[in-house]
Amino acid sequence: MRWKLLRRRLSVSAPRVIVRSHLPWPLRWAVAALVLGFSGALALWAFETGKELAGVDAGLRDEVVRLRAEVTALREERDRAQSIANAADGLLKAERAAQERLTEELRQAQTRQQALEADLGFFERLLPAAGGSRLQVRALHAEAVAPGQTRFQLLLMQPGRSPSPFEGRYDIRLSGMLDGQSWTAGLPAGPQPLQMRQYARLEGVIEHPQAVVLKTVQARITDGDGVVQASQTLTLR
Repeated sequence: MRWKLLRRRLSVSAPRVIVRSHLPWPLRWAVAALVLGFSGALALWAFETGKELAGVDAGLRDEVVRLRAEVTALREERDRAQSIANAADGLLKAERAAQERLTEELRQAQTRQQALEADLGFFERLLPAAGGSRLQVRALHAEAVAPGQTRFQLLLMQPGRSPSPFEGRYDIRLSGMLDGQSWTAGLPAGPQPLQMRQYARLEGVIEHPQAVVLKTVQARITDGDGVVQASQTLTLR
């Protein structure tokens, strides 16, 4: 009898047995979630406690504070450097403007100096000669400024403190060689009117053939009657 019951239970025709849990699935999931959360909280607490015990968190906070202080100091230093750079840029611009102004003034001063030196060289013989009362040629200068062009400068003077006005004419005559023959020419428009009292400075450019080899330059001053009052000849090298 027992054997039959045992075989019956072990055979396919044995009745099914269903094991049911005492807790429903939702409650079991909630319990599992609580256990996991508690475990995570416990692990986090253990980690934070370990950092505090090891001094890691305090060191990080100190490092952050130090880095923030360094960043603030670097920003302040950058602002100061930027302010200095802006001021230096302004000073540089002002210095450049002043330098350009000084350069222009120096250029003008050099131009005035050259003009004064030319006047000094031209009037260096302006002092009256001892004795005599006639019109005098005190300086005659000539130079080639371009092929076929000769520039002349002439300084005339009447000695004395209050000489009488002079009215007449002046002429500049060039002499030389052209194609193996003597060559002479004067001012293109002929003798020019001249009016002066104490002194007169005359200058101009005379054009001539480029092939001319100039030898002498002569200045002649005549009065209203055509009488020569003064003359001077300059020999060119």
